[in-house]
Amino acid sequence: MAAMSSEGRGRPRLERPRRPGKTARDEILDAAAELFTTLGYASTSTRRIADAVGIRQASLYHHFPTKDDILDALLAGTVDDPLQLAQSLLAEPGPAAARLHLLVATDVAQLCANRWNLGALYLLPELRVPRFAEFHQARAELRRHYRTLAQHVVAECDGHPDADDLPFRLVETVINSRSDDNTCEPGLPMVIADAALRILGWQGDAEELRRGSANRVTNAPVNVTS
Repeated sequence: MAAMSSEGRGRPRLERPRRPGKTARDEILDAAAELFTTLGYASTSTRRIADAVGIRQASLYHHFPTKDDILDALLAGTVDDPLQLAQSLLAEPGPAAARLHLLVATDVAQLCANRWNLGALYLLPELRVPRFAEFHQARAELRRHYRTLAQHVVAECDGHPDADDLPFRLVETVINSRSDDNTCEPGLPMVIADAALRILGWQGDAEELRRGSANRVTNAPVNVTS
């Protein structure tokens, strides 16, 4: 019998999982993330994803009825936690600089901690449809929260009012950086958090903010000094 191609019929579950993750759903997302970011979304079928995990295609559909549902889950994973943190930080008292520093450091750490460069999916032409409106709304809300915190920083330090969108854009430079070699330096979250404040005109003690942020960043290891 001829060997079955990777696009062939789905196979029974392997005894040992091929992918990191505590559940089959996690493994599916990891496989899809790799294939979407390396082969491309359009070139990846659900059968190929199932084969990469070692499950039947029907088992994949139990977790995700469509390929779009898989993409939606991956996208949500890049914005849900930062959005929740941003909402919490906006309600917290204290200097805006410390809160923005924490948000930037945490967001960058999250983008770096993913095995695959999921931010690259933001540019997919397939996202330009109403199906992904919820993701676009969440990302736009996150951007607004960034700008609000940045405006507070500018007010506190008499900084540059026209720079309030730059911290959000600076965070997303991580996506382009990972496109080159898919790696992040350990100190990158703090470096970008510092730069986000400096670009607004803030001239305070960065080391103090680094210590405070490092105590609360949990998504990836970060260096307090670089």
